[in-house]
Amino acid sequence: MAIPLTQPEGQSDAGSSSPPRRRAFRKLLAAGLIGSSIEWYDFFLYGTAAALVFPKVFFPHSSALTGTLLAFSTFWAGFVARPIGGVLAGHLGDKYGRKPVVVACLALMGAATFLIGCLPGAGTVGALAPTLLVILRFVQGLAAGGQWGGIVLLLTESASPKRRGFAGTFGQTSVPVAVILSNLIFVAASGLMPDAAFLSWGWRIPFLLSVVMFGVVLYIQAKVEDTPEFRQLQESVAHDDGPVVRAPLAQVLRSKWGTILLGCGLLSATNSLFYVSISGLLSYGTGTLKLERNALLAVVLISSAAMLATIPLSGYVSDRVGRRPLILVGGLGVAAWAFPYFWLVDTATLPLIFVAVAVGFVFQCLTYGPIASFLGELFAPGVRYSGASLSYQLSAIIVSGGTPFLMTALIAKTGSTLPVAAYIAAMGLITFASAWFLPETNPAEVRADPHAVPGAHLHQVH
Repeated sequence: MAIPLTQPEGQSDAGSSSPPRRRAFRKLLAAGLIGSSIEWYDFFLYGTAAALVFPKVFFPHSSALTGTLLAFSTFWAGFVARPIGGVLAGHLGDKYGRKPVVVACLALMGAATFLIGCLPGAGTVGALAPTLLVILRFVQGLAAGGQWGGIVLLLTESASPKRRGFAGTFGQTSVPVAVILSNLIFVAASGLMPDAAFLSWGWRIPFLLSVVMFGVVLYIQAKVEDTPEFRQLQESVAHDDGPVVRAPLAQVLRSKWGTILLGCGLLSATNSLFYVSISGLLSYGTGTLKLERNALLAVVLISSAAMLATIPLSGYVSDRVGRRPLILVGGLGVAAWAFPYFWLVDTATLPLIFVAVAVGFVFQCLTYGPIASFLGELFAPGVRYSGASLSYQLSAIIVSGGTPFLMTALIAKTGSTLPVAAYIAAMGLITFASAWFLPETNPAEVRADPHAVPGAHLHQVH
């Protein structure tokens, strides 16, 4: 029997709604966090492997630099696919519902990641090995591009209006959970065996563990209903008293293209610094700074705890003071921290690298936490999945996927991290400017009205 998640607008899921609904909503939050964590675990695991393993397994005849660049280019393939996945999932999610698209994306990610763990290396099948790797990475990207919008909409559209910022962070908090899981399992797998065994077969273990995704898929399919807001939209269309959006993507591109571009800009700071920290730093630290692999992985793992605290807190605060203030502060913080970040990293001292990464994570999470609710509230329900997904995934291809490649290439060309710091600072300023020009979806007058829904004052579907 599916869990009923309907609750009247303006009522708190923790207050006037019935205990069964509160329990159902808590189960949804848990399912969203677990499912999204495993999804991002699968996606981020590739970045760790691309920095530390794939150059030797899939590009063994290349130089160290060329092999790393080639591995990061396959890493980028996932980000090229993410906007495509976002477009497809957004169109289907706006027409047929959030839940079925989420289920399909989670299953697709689990299958692709498991198969990466089964791939033969270049020493066995030659050029076919990296070709299959790129194909499966592309499939990962399609799945990741589609699941984000679906997960955060399942969470925010099922929450009471006054708790949407906090509810959305259960999807966002899955990112540090995934970073911790992927690094912890990678450290464990590589630490329990000799390097030769790890490069031969041990690296596959973290990928094969993604099989647990299918249990989450079955749970969501059997126990979770679609969001109340989407079902209300379906009912209004069925009774001919609501708008019919036959081509959600086309409509949102016609009417909200400026909002989509600014929404993409919102993610510049968090995406650039995040992928520097979880992937680019691993390659630079082990290759140039000659730091020990597992020690550096441990630094990233421990510093990710800062994200676990900052993301939920930022969403909670955004329900009370608005979304934009936190994003503005986070964007400026990333811009200001960019140069100190690399000064600390270049000391090649693990405690100082920890400070660099942890402080950077705090600033980027001030933007990342509220973005789940903010992006959704910028768009009307009938085009929300399409608009929010496209904004989020455009940043993935423009900023996220290319950052580790760009970092490696810039350092190789200049012998300095200063150009990379300048790039990160510019990304922080782009986030600040994007938030400055976007409207607040949760202003004081909406927060004061017990029945107001954040974002509802900004748009209507015509």
